[in-house]
Amino acid sequence: MFRRLRHVAPWTIAMALAGPALGADLPSPAPPVPGGAVTWTGFYLGAHVGYAWARDTGLLTVVPPLADTTIGGSIAPFATGPRGVLGGGHIGYNYQLGALVVGLEGDVGGTGTRKTVPLLDYVTVTTNSYVQGSIRGRVGLALDHILLYATGGGTYAGIRNKYSVLGTRESFSTTRSGWTIGGGVEYALDEHWAVRADYRYSDYGNFTDRPIVFPGISTRHHWTEHQVRVGFDYKLTPRASTPVVSKF
Repeated sequence: MFRRLRHVAPWTIAMALAGPALGADLPSPAPPVPGGAVTWTGFYLGAHVGYAWARDTGLLTVVPPLADTTIGGSIAPFATGPRGVLGGGHIGYNYQLGALVVGLEGDVGGTGTRKTVPLLDYVTVTTNSYVQGSIRGRVGLALDHILLYATGGGTYAGIRNKYSVLGTRESFSTTRSGWTIGGGVEYALDEHWAVRADYRYSDYGNFTDRPIVFPGISTRHHWTEHQVRVGFDYKLTPRASTPVVSKF
């Protein structure tokens, strides 16, 4: 037995000494890369501010008997450009499947889009939209911390027209529904916070104000609007980070 051990022992000692040297030559796992991939799945809420420029096109009509007895008959097309700041809040939910992100978002806010113009020598109108909101779907492409998205759906706006006819004033308010479409980009700052910028175009269709002060006066309107907005989101559940580990 001692004769066998005499042959085994040198090999055992040699392997024990060589082990650390061989281990030093093998690649070791790299540490996790900071700033791993984020997920956009979850509920969020946020706020936004921006600027809107609208176009209100239409037709002012004055018809008999008023046209024959009071201020003359006229059919006058017009186009006004209300502009102003806006601000409000939004809430939504995203679901991410691979690089595809789908979601639903709603928003509401106040606007200051306003313009006063003369329609005829004896008729002026001040047009403004004071509140707006929407419910939209979103489809996006997630590039880690960046989300590029398109959005579209239904929208509504409160629109008020104040008229002055021969010094007599009258006001009409209506809530119009329509459609909206646009797109934007978001950037996730961390597991909760993200910033965003977007653009939207909205169309609220045709509507008519009548009678305006006198029975023979009416106006037809068609309101469309462009918006640019910036804002932030707070994700109610963390955007769980997935560390990226190098393999060998």
